[in-house]
Amino acid sequence: MKVLHLFLRTLLVTSFLLIVPFASAGEPFSEERFKELQAAKQPVLIDVRADWCPTCKKQGIILAQFQEDNPQCGLTILNVNFDKQKEWVKHFRAPRQSTLLLYRGDKQVWFSVAETRADVIRQNIFNSVKACGENA
Repeated sequence: MKVLHLFLRTLLVTSFLLIVPFASAGEPFSEERFKELQAAKQPVLIDVRADWCPTCKKQGIILAQFQEDNPQCGLTILNVNFDKQKEWVKHFRAPRQSTLLLYRGDKQVWFSVAETRADVIRQNIFNSVKACGENA
């Protein structure tokens, strides 16, 4: 009976995760937009993600909260679809979904795979984006 109860609870939680909207802090990736941001020397975070990825979902929540809390940073997040934009996954050398790459102009300043600690993500953005100032 306990096993059945545990199974049903797991099934319910899994079903809930499938219907909860996928958190996304950014805009869809396009080469044109990426080049435009680089030319303007704007900070841009490339978020290589997949809709089915629970790690990506956690990262999306963290990044959305960061954007809300720190508009002064001027950070743009571009989402690369891991399943549909394979040429860009390869271009950014993303070993898997849940890869984050931070650029300042044309220079990559941070790279992370599967990081879900909010403090680590936030601190790396603060350390790499001058406009964030003293809010670290």
